[in-house]
Amino acid sequence: MSRCGSARLPQQPAPPCEILPVNVSALKFGFLAIVFMAPLAPPVCRAQVAAKSPPVVRPFDVRQVKLLDGPFKEAQDADAAYLLTLKPDRLLSWYRKDAGLEPKAEQYGGWEAMGIAGHSLGHYLSACARMHHADGDEEFRRRGDYVVAELAACQEAGGDGFVGAMPRGREVFAEVARGDIRSRGFDLNGSWVPWYTLHKLFAGLIDAYRLCDNEQALDVASRLGRWAIETTADLTPEQWQQMLACEHGGMNESLAELYQLTGDEEFLKLAKKFYHKQILDPLAAERDELEGKHSNTQVPKIIGAAKIAELTGEAKFAVIARFFWSTIVDNHTYAMGGNSMREHLGPPRKLNDRLSHDTAETCNTYNMLKLTSALFSQKPDAAYVEYAERALWNHILASQNSATGMVCYFVPLAAGSTKPFMDPEAFTCCSGSGMENHARYGEYVYARSADDLYVNQFISSELDWTRAGVKLRQQTELPTTGATRLEISCKEPREFALHVRRPRWCGEGFRIRVNGAEVETDATPGSFATVERTWNAGDVVEVDLPPSLRLDPMPDNPGRVAAFYGPAMYVGIVGQDAEEMLPVLVTSDRPVDDWLKPAADRPARFETAGVGRPRDLPLEPFFAVRDERYIVYWDVFTEDQWRAREREYN
Repeated sequence: MSRCGSARLPQQPAPPCEILPVNVSALKFGFLAIVFMAPLAPPVCRAQVAAKSPPVVRPFDVRQVKLLDGPFKEAQDADAAYLLTLKPDRLLSWYRKDAGLEPKAEQYGGWEAMGIAGHSLGHYLSACARMHHADGDEEFRRRGDYVVAELAACQEAGGDGFVGAMPRGREVFAEVARGDIRSRGFDLNGSWVPWYTLHKLFAGLIDAYRLCDNEQALDVASRLGRWAIETTADLTPEQWQQMLACEHGGMNESLAELYQLTGDEEFLKLAKKFYHKQILDPLAAERDELEGKHSNTQVPKIIGAAKIAELTGEAKFAVIARFFWSTIVDNHTYAMGGNSMREHLGPPRKLNDRLSHDTAETCNTYNMLKLTSALFSQKPDAAYVEYAERALWNHILASQNSATGMVCYFVPLAAGSTKPFMDPEAFTCCSGSGMENHARYGEYVYARSADDLYVNQFISSELDWTRAGVKLRQQTELPTTGATRLEISCKEPREFALHVRRPRWCGEGFRIRVNGAEVETDATPGSFATVERTWNAGDVVEVDLPPSLRLDPMPDNPGRVAAFYGPAMYVGIVGQDAEEMLPVLVTSDRPVDDWLKPAADRPARFETAGVGRPRDLPLEPFFAVRDERYIVYWDVFTEDQWRAREREYN
């Protein structure tokens, strides 16, 4: 896809304004960061709050990790090209309408033309902030600065600190402030999930501040936060719970982050008020009562709980986050790392009959990965990284058509499905999270503490560990070749422990060599192998990661399985004839490598060998599938079982 959308944006007219000190980083690239501010509140305090339960390890962000050639870089490039076709003024259209300003362009379609207008802009801000570093294109920073300045102008015009795009937003929140609250789950007083939409805006503004040093973004977010405090000031506890029955995203997370960035304890107090008892109390008591619940409504609340636990050290919030994560991963997650059918969770470990064209909403996994990173930071357990690997390779990467940059809302798991890539200009929630997903890959690859470096994911990339004066270059060709190579460079010798994950999918041939000499390790599958030494420029670490074929059965049906080779899930490719019987496997309980063989002409492809009924099929990595019909979960039989069941399939 060409970057035909990277033309200069129209210049914003210059209303009366106060010009603050110029953003020096912006000057380097030939434009001014002009800040439009209303006298809504005193200048925002910048007072970073120290966490009471600080992270044990911290992930590197996209400023320090550059992807190299491979499927993840291909997906990132496709996303970057798509983001540059989008027009910020169209995403800003409803914001200007709400503020009484003339829109500069017509809004986009889909949810942006409906009651949830405005949510995509927050995701777009977050995506641009990350892609500026991941892709290296200054146009992403400029677009982010432009959007923030426009939002500041809307906030000034509104006069009360509110900035939003949902129709009737001010009217609805005025009713809420009076205690007049009505909700049926996805509407609040007739408005479609207004707090959810505001959370996306908060998150985008905070990312613009943290990743691109845009001070104005924190000003806008803080003034919006003060408005939220005033709007909810008189609500009773009962009224709060009425209001929280409506999906509200991760408002608790964003408000906790504002507290961390500003030191204003009122933001933390408000974050704790966004505590939905119906969901969080059972989790605090370690009870799985999630059956029938809308999945993606819950995950952002839990991310917020993890953030509050970090900042305050309160054990209840930590228990909520850990128990929810293990419950979703162990009881509600499909082989490819996603969860839910038609957006809702089912009975624990009952997935066999929950395969449809509406499985695995992509937003769920976007949020589960954020939660996974937060939990790994508190406890660097390889189980978190193993889940992230499964979800990154087989849901997030597989949710994008890398030829067009388009993404999926649902990733269907029903046999014979195709991926329903969305319209580039008709947005849903997963369009927004999809903007971010493929700019975030670098955040999951490495992590560090003061004297430790973790290699969590085997993705070709370059790491700049600036504080330690160390750079690392990782090169791998997974899943086709089972090895990764780590090259160390540093200006002077540096002592630290290098932790390299030994994945569960790796066979007995796991080996680590430093400069050609094998290093002894007692690491078991699903743990980290540690090499502690003084590292010098030019040191090379070679890791053998022999992939193994394996089958992942349904928790409630061992005769229905998904196939994996290394980190990648492989799916059967079937013809376009919807009337044709979808093949099953009659393996007679033989080991998988007896009947699933590498294709002679294509190293990334496998073929069933004499076990397919009515015919054998090729298998491709799920992330590489675009328009083909596929089978994720195979029904597997012995000959006797197949003779007894054959009529059901014909």
